[in-house]
Amino acid sequence: MKQDFQQKEGLVEGVFNKVFDKYDLMNDFMSLGIHRIWKKDFVQMINPSKNKKLIDVGCGTGDIASLYIKATSNKASILCVDPNKKMIEECKKKLNKFKNITWQVGYAENLKVPNNSYDFYTISFGLRNTKNLNKSLAEAYRVLKTGGRFLCLEFSKIENLNLHFIYKNYSKIIPLLGQIIVGDKKPYEYLIQSIEKFVNQEQLLEIMRKNNFKNCTYRNLSGGIVAIHSGWKI
Repeated sequence: MKQDFQQKEGLVEGVFNKVFDKYDLMNDFMSLGIHRIWKKDFVQMINPSKNKKLIDVGCGTGDIASLYIKATSNKASILCVDPNKKMIEECKKKLNKFKNITWQVGYAENLKVPNNSYDFYTISFGLRNTKNLNKSLAEAYRVLKTGGRFLCLEFSKIENLNLHFIYKNYSKIIPLLGQIIVGDKKPYEYLIQSIEKFVNQEQLLEIMRKNNFKNCTYRNLSGGIVAIHSGWKI
């Protein structure tokens, strides 16, 4: 399934080239800090295990990898992958004290890793930025070991009409925050549009099932502002 909005040449790369150095700061402002709670819930749902291998795709500045490696007392192996070189450099700065983390510039649709390599595959706020959902999920399935688990944290669809109204109006402020903090509102106009155009919870479950994942479930956080999707390679 192609994501037409993301197909525009250089669009996503250009967005993150503009915001990489203030990415964490803007996340705090946009979510009022709640993104940190979402990510903690996400990592707890993974149930971090020592001596397991995790691939974190669309790793950004490394929040998920940081939470996971700390939860295992630095006794897990993590590969952080992101298509943006500047994001990878920011991730390295934050996590270079951990000996069991490696980094790779790469795309979710074409991971440069062997088949059946990882116990866990995570992607947080990155799946909607891919150009093709089917290819991304097929790659996730390929690199997981049998018995491995796919987990995705992503913006989703709010089910409560009152909350949706509040969120919709708050979203209009986000590009203005981007203009003030980053000096450019266009990346955050993209952010809002990418969220609006992304598939809903049930649609993503169906795409996961079509790409061979089993026992697929999702869990809404904050009323569906974001959702955690889970599936297994069996």
